Amino acid sequence: MRETGRSGCPINLALEVLGDRWSLLILRDMIFAGKRTFNQLLDSDEGIATNVLRDRLNSLVDRGLLTKSDDPERKGRTRYALTERAITLVPVLVQLGHWGEHWLPADPALRRLNRRLVTGGPALWETIMDELRVTAGPAAAVSRGARR
Repeated sequence: MRETGRSGCPINLALEVLGDRWSLLILRDMIFAGKRTFNQLLDSDEGIATNVLRDRLNSLVDRGLLTKSDDPERKGRTRYALTERAITLVPVLVQLGHWGEHWLPADPALRRLNRRLVTGGPALWETIMDELRVTAGPAAAVSRGARR
């Protein structure tokens, strides 16, 4: 999949995929809270509307950050899985949280959690990404190495 944008600037291209309010929060919930279904993602402190969540999930699937499949445990329910493209955002999310923790009035418990992620550094981030790859299964494996 080739991403197109108004310019070839890598920051612009990334923002065209991730720059809305909800996409990174959905990925945060999937990466750090293990949420995998629509209802789990709907149950977020930020209060995303169902139509917005549906739109963002479809966009993240279309952009190659998520896959979706039927839930084998519950008929009629869809499960979402992270692809390698999304898993590699772990360091970006940690650093974004670090910035927010430093400059904004973050919740004290979440500040401590983020501090552990920051101080754990790249070794911890790699461990998290490896665990996500196992959890994602074939979804992550299929997209590994694919750049576009």
